[in-house]
Amino acid sequence: MTTTIENAPEPTEEATRTPVLRSLVRQLGPALRLVLVATVVLGLVYPAVVWGISRVPGLSGHAEGSVSASGSSSLIGIDPVPANPGADPWFHLRPSASAPETATAGLGPADPSTSGGSNLATTADKLAQAVAERRSVIAGREGVAPAAVPDDAVTASASGVDPDISPDYAALQVPRVARVTGLPEAQVRALVAEATDGRVLGVLGEPTVNTSELNAALLVARPGLR
Repeated sequence: MTTTIENAPEPTEEATRTPVLRSLVRQLGPALRLVLVATVVLGLVYPAVVWGISRVPGLSGHAEGSVSASGSSSLIGIDPVPANPGADPWFHLRPSASAPETATAGLGPADPSTSGGSNLATTADKLAQAVAERRSVIAGREGVAPAAVPDDAVTASASGVDPDISPDYAALQVPRVARVTGLPEAQVRALVAEATDGRVLGVLGEPTVNTSELNAALLVARPGLR
């Protein structure tokens, strides 16, 4: 006995496409709802909660920045300006994109009311020129060869108001600070060590030196610095 099987008709292109479109529509709904919820929670609720906490009595000063003991600058991301640049007693921060136009290639006090990087690509001629200029200025200030200047001394942080520098950059500045302030180098190095934070959980990131804390401690050790 012979059985004849009729060939099933080929599905049309429209019939093949319809289930796919229905699947996309079903997935699009939850995706849009997730975007909406994330926008409200992360874009509105979370910033409002953080802003509200910053206004709690006793915290507002820390949230908005505190004034240093000298009264000359904020403790958050401000590079101190010596009254006499030829007798500079301070530890300096990294360069900043928010430094005034009169500053040398971003070296100098940042604007704490704003933050941000230069957005220059690593291949940008303008960035290379700024780095070379900063390296030359810092080498002259510290009395060392340009090659001895660490990278973080000539490159800005993402925020531009970061008070942390590398231990290498802090160590580079110790001889000058000790010479100008009259403090023993061993004491200045001890102040640097006290202002140094290690890696997070012992493994994340790199050790950093908080220049705001360091300069405040320096002012306590040598009152009247300018």
